[in-house]
Amino acid sequence: MTAAAHIAVVDDEPDIRHLLSTYLEAQGYRVTALHAGRALLELMPADPPQVVLLDLGLPGEDGFGIARQLREHWQCGLLIVTGRGDAVDKVVGLEVGADDYVTKPFDLRELLARVKAVLRRVVPPQPAPAAPAHVPAPAAPAARAMLSFAGWRYDRAARLLLDPQGAEVALTAGEFDLLGVFLDHPGRVLTRDFLLEHTRGREAGPFDRTIDVQVGRLRKKLEADPQDPRIIKSVRGAGYVLVPEVGT
Repeated sequence: MTAAAHIAVVDDEPDIRHLLSTYLEAQGYRVTALHAGRALLELMPADPPQVVLLDLGLPGEDGFGIARQLREHWQCGLLIVTGRGDAVDKVVGLEVGADDYVTKPFDLRELLARVKAVLRRVVPPQPAPAAPAHVPAPAAPAARAMLSFAGWRYDRAARLLLDPQGAEVALTAGEFDLLGVFLDHPGRVLTRDFLLEHTRGREAGPFDRTIDVQVGRLRKKLEADPQDPRIIKSVRGAGYVLVPEVGT
């Protein structure tokens, strides 16, 4: 039996912690409720969650700073849940590595949909049960599992990205899936709507410019000069295109 996904709820408001913990536990998740970012950083090495729901308005702490530390050291999903709905805060949240951004007050069902969307990007799918001996199982397409481009290696099964020197490059769940969409459609101009549909999903309710922010973060990790990209290029008025050839 598959273990329940572990979710950390970090909020200084007891009512919010109780509400989210009770609701998510009722949905079958294991929940750790924490009142401060410091407690979260202490939890991570011992019992890392798959997804963190992080409030920005933690007393005496910068929620963005906590988010940066998470991204520097761990590969969990990160969902910012905050009362700060300013567009600048949303963009900054994505730039520091959040997979999604939810403002209070929120609908619990919508929040659950967003948590599930982040979990799908973070937790690799479980292998299907082996087919009976008398029914041959179809071969998995190897080309989809390991891809190469411009000296880089993208391992979809292990959720790893290796640079041309063989070193692992840390990506957020959203960045990893966004790159995967580009690699599945090399040489094709992809619109923002197409990229949103194939990464975050419409149930996540993404706001404008989300893809621009994530492409910018990807370029910082992939490109020798992010201001003059050679791997993911912009096509004015249309979208983005992955330029290098993709192989196995």
